[in-house]
Amino acid sequence: MSRFSEVKELIDSLEQDFTKFYEQGNKAAGTRVRNGMQTIKTLAQDIRTEVQEIKNKDK
Repeated sequence: MSRFSEVKELIDSLEQDFTKFYEQGNKAAGTRVRNGMQTIKTLAQDIRTEVQEIKNKDK
């Protein structure tokens, strides 16, 4: 469950950058959003792999 918490915290930390990018047009904030989303993608893939391994182990 700690990985889920990590994803939630990362999303929460990006909220201000999303606002700055979409509402104020801050391009640097857009770069931070893109980097954060890439990290989320990597974490999500790691979680999927872990879940699949645990699921297959129980068979």
